[in-house]
Amino acid sequence: MHALAAQQDMAAFIAAMPKAEYHVHLEGTLEAEMKFALAERNGVKLPYADVAAMKRSYVFHDLPTFLKVYYEGMNVLLTERDFYDLCYAYLAKAHSQNVLYAEMFFDPQQHIDRGVPIAAVIGGITRARADAEAKLGIGSQLILCFMRDLTADNAMAALDAALPYKDKLVGVGLDSDEKDNPPTKFAAHFAKARAAGLKVTAHCDVNQKDTLEHLREALVDIAVDRIDHGGNILQSPELIGIAKTKDMAFTVCPSFSGKVVVDGQPVEVVRGMLDQGLKVSINSDDPAYMGSSYITEAMIEAQVRSRLTKAELVRISHNALDTAWLTPERKAGYLGKLAAFAKAQGVAV
Repeated sequence: MHALAAQQDMAAFIAAMPKAEYHVHLEGTLEAEMKFALAERNGVKLPYADVAAMKRSYVFHDLPTFLKVYYEGMNVLLTERDFYDLCYAYLAKAHSQNVLYAEMFFDPQQHIDRGVPIAAVIGGITRARADAEAKLGIGSQLILCFMRDLTADNAMAALDAALPYKDKLVGVGLDSDEKDNPPTKFAAHFAKARAAGLKVTAHCDVNQKDTLEHLREALVDIAVDRIDHGGNILQSPELIGIAKTKDMAFTVCPSFSGKVVVDGQPVEVVRGMLDQGLKVSINSDDPAYMGSSYITEAMIEAQVRSRLTKAELVRISHNALDTAWLTPERKAGYLGKLAAFAKAQGVAV
């Protein structure tokens, strides 16, 4: 097959494949167009003349500079209706890309600290989830993230505010600037969340200070149920062994989880994790700030960079669906749809 035709065939395969997504920040799906619409609705003045000017401001070279742009964008989110619109827009986009199910992050501290009631945040998202499932058929759940660069007390206050709504949550996570903010800083928070019946995940961003120690803390001390990013684990055979023993799932995002250096050589994280037998999935992260690169685009990027075969792509999607925080019956239904797709495509799995 001609190279261009082969590339088009692979892109069409990825677009049609049933998917799940677990590493997407709802606030990171706030497209510039919606940001302007919400600003107008809420009387918020934006420092940009138009959408194009706003998008030109999305310039960052590391995690802290990205976070500055990311958090500035949240100021237009003020009411329950805003959070409804944000969440429904993401789920509609995900549905259009054949995402069957999503577990979405949100950052309540940023909203509570601006005076937005937690009831409005969770309420709007919950209504959007219900409407998207009823109208589009896409399932979803919600993960509350602690912002690790704020104080532990601030995070605990947010958790306490959210626990009355724990039936609207499936888990807690850990995000934001990792430098000098290890997972164990939030050990008490994770313990309280677990006691409330919630699952636990944590970002271990790529190439951060003390990254291997943070991975060890997440795997051993906190004993998380999932790790977000986590590419530097490829530098430690010991940690790889621990992760495999625990059947740990990794939610990798090509935009931020690209390459790590292993034995002096750059290695694509997706390729490296597959070759090591780790349970890796591909996700979009903050698509509105990544050129509107949602999960299909993220998978196409990863396929090219890691030279993924169709069988490997199905395995990655199977990994995602298999690690859903769902009942076995519902999970089996999703996996059955993926198996039927693979069979129709002639892909052995």
